[in-house]
Amino acid sequence: MEALLKLKKDIKNASINLSDEEARYLVDTYYQMQEYRKATNNQCRTLETTPEGEPHDTLGFFANNFQTLENNIKSCLETYVKSKAVGQWMMSICGIGPVISAGLLAHIDIKKVETAGAIQRFAGLDPTVEWKKGEVRPFNARLKTLCWKIGESFVKVSGNDKDVYGKLYLIRKEYEQKKNENLEYKEQAEKKLEKFKIGKNTEAYKWYSQGMLPPAHIQARAKRYAVKIFLSHLFSVWYELDRGKEPPKPYAIAILNHAHEIPIPNWH
Repeated sequence: MEALLKLKKDIKNASINLSDEEARYLVDTYYQMQEYRKATNNQCRTLETTPEGEPHDTLGFFANNFQTLENNIKSCLETYVKSKAVGQWMMSICGIGPVISAGLLAHIDIKKVETAGAIQRFAGLDPTVEWKKGEVRPFNARLKTLCWKIGESFVKVSGNDKDVYGKLYLIRKEYEQKKNENLEYKEQAEKKLEKFKIGKNTEAYKWYSQGMLPPAHIQARAKRYAVKIFLSHLFSVWYELDRGKEPPKPYAIAILNHAHEIPIPNWH
């Protein structure tokens, strides 16, 4: 046991020097183990409900081991993230943990980025970018998935007093719902019906045919907004830490003269 504890400590300390490729691999492995654990636990619960009440000690053993592996990976990634100044900022944000932070660190090269919009496009969050059949994907699929997880996390923590971006999600959702009710997305709804074969008996068709977007679409828009604000703030913090100077102002502020700029939490 003493040898194992020493090995664990050595591995955790070594996590500071993870390469981007290693960090990406561990992030992917963490989420795989999480899915395996959930599936195994679900199977155990299913077996408990059978008339025979089949024993599931073996499955329980593997579920526990998946959980242990998850925890170990998370611990290593936390060490990796906290060794970076920008990682410490990310970890200060409600809803952003070590796994998500490690994924962002490993997928984004701040030295190649000059604007927040570049990160958002790389993450697949620019709706104006089209990916046509036969073309190279114009975004990073793994980073896009990670951003989806960030959006889900912000929804979950929106009731937390320390949360910032979940509150932005709620405000934006109300704004989007009002626009939807005022039929301001009618043209988009019509294009959806033209472009896709949507069954007339579906819930989605009911909304599109009335010139409105379905609730799930509205929620997705609100989540995407909150994630884009977070990425914009991440860019500003990271840029300043890397270059030692303030980043260029966002396009909406510098060029379009929009007055409202959302302050970066836990910074300056």
